[in-house]
Amino acid sequence: MRTINRILVANRGEIALRVCRTATDMGISTIAVYADQDMAAPHTREADEALALGGDDAASTYLNGEKILAIAIETGADAIHPGYGFLSENSEFARAVEDAGIAWLGPSSAVIDALGDKIKARLVAEACGVSPVPGVSQPVTSRTEVEAFIEEAGYPVVLKRADGGGGRGITVVRSTSDLDLFFARHGDSADLGAHFVERFVEVARHVETQCARDALGNFHVISTRDCSVQRRNQKLVEEAPAPFLPDGAHEHLVGASRALFEQVGYVGVGTVEFLLEPDGSIWFLEVNPRLQVEHPVSEEVTGIDLVREQIRIAQGLALTTPPAPRGHSFEFRITSEDPSQDLTPTAGRLDEVHWPLGPGIRLELGIDEGDTVQTAFDSMIAKIIVTGADREQALARSRRALGEFSVQGVATPVPVYQDIISDPDFCGVGGFNVSTRWFETSFMPRHDYSDLAIPAEASQTADLPRQTYIIELDGRRVSLTLPAGMFNAPANPAPRPPQPLRSTPRRAGSVSPHSGPHQGAPGDIVAPMQAIVVALAVSEGQRVEEGQLVAVLEAMKMEKPLLAPRAGIVESLAVSQGDTVSAGTRIAHISTEEAQ
Repeated sequence: MRTINRILVANRGEIALRVCRTATDMGISTIAVYADQDMAAPHTREADEALALGGDDAASTYLNGEKILAIAIETGADAIHPGYGFLSENSEFARAVEDAGIAWLGPSSAVIDALGDKIKARLVAEACGVSPVPGVSQPVTSRTEVEAFIEEAGYPVVLKRADGGGGRGITVVRSTSDLDLFFARHGDSADLGAHFVERFVEVARHVETQCARDALGNFHVISTRDCSVQRRNQKLVEEAPAPFLPDGAHEHLVGASRALFEQVGYVGVGTVEFLLEPDGSIWFLEVNPRLQVEHPVSEEVTGIDLVREQIRIAQGLALTTPPAPRGHSFEFRITSEDPSQDLTPTAGRLDEVHWPLGPGIRLELGIDEGDTVQTAFDSMIAKIIVTGADREQALARSRRALGEFSVQGVATPVPVYQDIISDPDFCGVGGFNVSTRWFETSFMPRHDYSDLAIPAEASQTADLPRQTYIIELDGRRVSLTLPAGMFNAPANPAPRPPQPLRSTPRRAGSVSPHSGPHQGAPGDIVAPMQAIVVALAVSEGQRVEEGQLVAVLEAMKMEKPLLAPRAGIVESLAVSQGDTVSAGTRIAHISTEEAQ
């Protein structure tokens, strides 16, 4: 048995706090690391020690493997828990941890290598008799081979980056013009070779298995989950167990998951994702070799603490045998995303928050009231997990929980969630009529969130420069770093209006969900949020059609496509790929022929 007495948590927010709490329950001490703006975050207070990473962006902090490993060695950590995101699927970092003799609380670096790349994962699946989505399990080398696949499979197809994740690196191709655009953007051979092609499954549910396997060979599917409510390939609402599965589907999912784990010698906790078509076809999608954001719903219906299982597996102990799932559980991601702006990430301060309480409610909080959602990282504030004896009770409790929730200072998707869990398609009236494209193609066209109030700007202390003071504390000289001007802030800042909790039915001719502040002059395309320009799909002087892709921004781990508001000529491009832009920055201007 391997001894683990000290765990360094290489993450932030609610997942870092989550790991610290389980470790404390097990009598294991914890070490937190933090970026400058996370100095007073809840996970730093929960941990037994907290050490600065000395930076204010992801690259210099939570993605800096060398710095994190050095801290782990310095503090005598026996193990590193990566959480999810950041370095959790970085095989080089996992290998460095292993080489340092520190336990990696995830699958081995070799397993991450085998499954982290989507092309390699397809090959693994094919080798053990698990069917991936029909496609070509080789990197794209030319347009000709993509066209050959389209000739066989027909439109639509999807081109994916092998190293993509979280909805990033996905291009749906429905026509020759879409294909033209893709190859215009990905002309470099190395960039092109990072992609592969699959049939685009137009209508399907996203179902997954929460799996675990120990070093003794014991394997269990803890529970199934449904994560079909998505937008831009990002999950919104998750539930366990997956409801309304057709006959034989559960057994198929378990068998395929076991085969994949055993094929690569997977030891640890992980998730296998599948697409389930209406005709019952089940296609392997990918393996996530880490803990998932939605893992609490599996915990709630089984009583299994998955972080505890990760630690036990690393210690060489046998898996806890899970009971058959009991009851039903939903998870709602509370993010700082504005429904009136097509769920665009925003920043701001949580001035007042009322969290739901009562039977069946679990909260996973990442920040506290008065804290600011940081633009440098993701938009996650918290997760509300609601559990009932069955799906109907869980839905009823979810309606109560979301109705009890209120916040001032930031917009959240809660009004959207309230409508989702009352929608007949989602509730199963006449069948469970939800697919991965349901939210964007069926639900949103029936709802209008444009009238929801836009929250005030972030507080006076948000994102301010920091100032360091030298003080004496208990006879010791120490440094104290605070936001500059913090002590000059008004004692009673003006209250911000609470976010409305209901939408109105979408009206004919109503304002587009893409509209709002920062629209600029007619023909302008502007950034709706602080972001990085990750792609430019047009050039100056090019003619574009209304709705054509102009640029792609990335903020808080989410890609945001910017489309031409009208047909015309790209008169100017004000940014370059890789630029960081703030909300309201003009990206491009489209002029009409009449205006020239």
